[in-house]
Amino acid sequence: MAAASTIYLDNHATTRLDPRVLEAMLPWLTDHYGNAGSTTHELGREARAAVDEARATFAAAIGATPREIVFTSGATESANLAILGTAARIRRLTGGISRGQFVTVATEHAAVLDPLAHLEQAGFEVVRLPVVQQEDAAGQPGRIRLADLRAALRPDTILVSVLLANNEIGVIQDIPAIAEIVHAAGAVLHVDAAQGLGRMTVDVDALGADLASFSGHKCHGPKGVGAVYVRRRGRAVRIEPLVYGGGQERGLRSGTLDVPAIVGLAEAARLANAELAADVPRMQGLRDSLWTMLAGSIPGLALNGPSLEACDPSGRLVRLVNNLNVHVPEVDGQSLLATLAADGLALSSGSACASESPGPSHVPQAIGRDQDQARASLRFGLSRFTTAADVTEAAARISAGVIRLRSL
Repeated sequence: MAAASTIYLDNHATTRLDPRVLEAMLPWLTDHYGNAGSTTHELGREARAAVDEARATFAAAIGATPREIVFTSGATESANLAILGTAARIRRLTGGISRGQFVTVATEHAAVLDPLAHLEQAGFEVVRLPVVQQEDAAGQPGRIRLADLRAALRPDTILVSVLLANNEIGVIQDIPAIAEIVHAAGAVLHVDAAQGLGRMTVDVDALGADLASFSGHKCHGPKGVGAVYVRRRGRAVRIEPLVYGGGQERGLRSGTLDVPAIVGLAEAARLANAELAADVPRMQGLRDSLWTMLAGSIPGLALNGPSLEACDPSGRLVRLVNNLNVHVPEVDGQSLLATLAADGLALSSGSACASESPGPSHVPQAIGRDQDQARASLRFGLSRFTTAADVTEAAARISAGVIRLRSL
């Protein structure tokens, strides 16, 4: 019997490289291979010009200026540079003393939670805000309560770090409102925006972000490249480097610049914005159809996170248009994932960065699911390359797999 064709629905973990991005990268992988730091000859000057153009393109895509963009290896490094670089700046100003408070959210990605845990061990205080529970009728599941944020802030609060959009349950935080509260307290706001590009408008000024992290491979760009936005206008912020060596990226991130990847990141961000108006309603329609088919064929299926149509008082969607996360009752989580993988379905139960952890994801547990419910949760991420046929076939395979498991 022939193996089932693969249906890829794990686009919160990584996305397919857009062929147009690859086309933009190819010249810099082949004939134009100069080092952007070697500007004494033409190949080096070409590479430098390509990086400068990419920086301007990426900055325009997120509403920043070119000098506010620092290229990195991805959102994990970007978040570490933003958070640990801020802490290093505090230590420098206080003569090496680790004192002050950092605030984050219980559902953050490990790229934020882990460096903050490191700072906690070093002597800083870290507060992790709870989120609205799944069964709470007041508020949107997965969002923070602004009153909790206000209560947590102190005169010595240094930085607040909040995901723009959660990589598991898709909840979009009210970042502009959060920024207003954080800035009134005199603190800095870091926004992990890795899941935003290509799924919603991302404008760092409109968000009120002081620092923001981005990743290429989440928006149909290459792996191994990202950027951190560091505000240099008006309410400018200063951070310290974590890596020393060649002084690249204005001394904030030493190391030879990966010209092909940087060009690819910029092209992916440009395409994300150029095609947003077409991609958003198409992904949203496919996501809604997937939920309708699954809910109609799997008794007891429950949504994790906000309702698909939920909006905040300003009319903005509270959930990413490409995201679906469901709890499948009466099945073992590990058996469910193994069954679906054998049926050719590429999806997951949580963050790819935590896939080797033996325990269930912390995100569904933070909204009130127990460990077994968290294990038996499925995360779906759609993309511009997902088709209606993919969604229909995936729903059929998942329903059949659940029926088989429940009959055992």
